[in-house]
Amino acid sequence: MSNNKNTFAPQLSIPATYMRGGTSKGTFFKLSDLPERCQVAGESRDKFLLRVIGSPDPYGKQIDGLGNGSSSTSKTVILSPADDASHDVNYLFGQVNIAKPMIDWAGNCGNLTAAVGACAINMELVDADKINNSINDNADSGICEVRIWQENIGKTIIAHVPVYLDTQNKVQVQETGDFELDGVTFPAAEVKIEFIDPVDATSDMFPTGNLVDDFDVSGCGLTTDSVKATFISAGIPTIFIKAEDLGFNGTELQGDVNSDSETLAKLEMIRAKGGVAMGLFKDVSEAQTSQHIPKIAWVGAAQSYTASSGKSVDAAEIDLVVRAMSMGQLHHAMMGTAAVAIAAAATTQGTLVNEAAGGQKFNEVRFGHPSGTLLVGGKTEQVDGRWQAKKVSMSRSARRIMVGGVFVPADAF
Repeated sequence: MSNNKNTFAPQLSIPATYMRGGTSKGTFFKLSDLPERCQVAGESRDKFLLRVIGSPDPYGKQIDGLGNGSSSTSKTVILSPADDASHDVNYLFGQVNIAKPMIDWAGNCGNLTAAVGACAINMELVDADKINNSINDNADSGICEVRIWQENIGKTIIAHVPVYLDTQNKVQVQETGDFELDGVTFPAAEVKIEFIDPVDATSDMFPTGNLVDDFDVSGCGLTTDSVKATFISAGIPTIFIKAEDLGFNGTELQGDVNSDSETLAKLEMIRAKGGVAMGLFKDVSEAQTSQHIPKIAWVGAAQSYTASSGKSVDAAEIDLVVRAMSMGQLHHAMMGTAAVAIAAAATTQGTLVNEAAGGQKFNEVRFGHPSGTLLVGGKTEQVDGRWQAKKVSMSRSARRIMVGGVFVPADAF
């Protein structure tokens, strides 16, 4: 008989929750559930999460992991107890590159933010008394206000999570409901999200100091060497350009953009140049290792179009149209963090986003995106000569899809 020992690596099962948040999906972990060497930032953690999602995948499908071959689903979240009494949970987000062995930790995911509060409650990271006290008097339901510390960007986010008393008199997160979110097929319970002071008090929301800049796009393949642009750092650093200046009309769907390699290359070069203009990069080459930020988006006046679902969007129902790129592809709806940027820019008179909406003073706007529409609110003001966004709000929804263990080969990290 052979005494040869097995040379293959066994699989490890790690507790995980697979959730939809807004128009994104991601794999959520409690920090203490991770393998010990993955509980700190570094190569082991990155390799572990890459294997969970199924990256890098030269086929672009992430078949051997929980990703689904799109930037909206190639995401990971790590939750941990809050470090101070003013917050309930720490939230760390990782945007996993599909084709490259890279995780971008530089920004937040606004869509998955909608799932953080509910997941934190279910993972027992939120104080039990706070959860129980969120049930309204003489009622069997209420709202639990979960204060989230977003570790990537160092900001406070408040999630208003609906809860109810089950038949055992235990408080549970309400996940089903009648709130409809364009880009998500089925209705669910509404989760209101507030982004508090999304811009550093010592920083200008507009990093160039201008609401509109003359942006050098020479060598990017456009018919002009300069276009007007609004550069903003709220939610996520974003470059806004008029749709017409990019050769668009603002009603594009994914198929109009993502199958055109020439257009994608132009947009990536513009994004890289925009990163330099915003002070994010010293050179355009640095954009290759920072695909999550900045975002590039284009805006146009309100107009009627047919959304990707076949739904008709009437110009009279919206204030403007916006399209945004995420990880080199036109997003199927709108990134939550980009929606924060849209809200902040739209409620600041003089930006290209505000002008596209009509140029008046707004407290909220409804914009059209590839999957439908979204209402966002914002409050901006000038403090010591610098523009600041005091608060941005929107409604999303979230739902658990799977709770269990994700299997990862022991030699993968």
